[in-house]
Amino acid sequence: MTQVKLTAEPRSDFGKGASRRLRAGGRVPAVIYGTAADTTPLSLDAHDLMMALKQPKVVLEIALEGGTHVVAPRDVQRHPYKPIIEHVDLVILSRREVRERLVLGQALAKAEAVAVELELDPVAVQEAVGELLADEENDYDADQAIEAAVAQVQETMKAQAEAAAAAAAAEAAAAEAEAAEGDGAEPEAGSEG
Repeated sequence: MTQVKLTAEPRSDFGKGASRRLRAGGRVPAVIYGTAADTTPLSLDAHDLMMALKQPKVVLEIALEGGTHVVAPRDVQRHPYKPIIEHVDLVILSRREVRERLVLGQALAKAEAVAVELELDPVAVQEAVGELLADEENDYDADQAIEAAVAQVQETMKAQAEAAAAAAAAEAAAAEAEAAEGDGAEPEAGSEG
């Protein structure tokens, strides 16, 4: 759930021999795939890439020939028994996908802790956080989304409590009215019988 910046070099040689030469030089062959763009072959520093890929749901910001690509690893090919990455397929992320990977992961973890601390339903708070962050119109960070979600859940719980209290009061009034009718009806029934 972090964003790591890496510098890449373009790759013009292809094939087994070229890939072996890259790996021998401490680089990993990679390809960036995108929805609207053609594939972009490149090479990345092996150590930097390995360290970046140790983080879950990592977002990579690849600097390549004056431009940057925000990508995520799609497929990582590793050597069967050596600690070597042989090849990486990267996919370009949209702004929404980056936001989901970075902010949502952090927010959900924090939301559960906050919900438990405030004695709220953690699932309800997490769902509200997810909905707020999925909405592209608002630009919440994790803390803002949690605050808004907690407020929503508290309002919902307050409304539910008020509705339950009103229903209980209505039931009590109805039971009291029945009891009053029942008390008044018993003497009449006894005088006739």
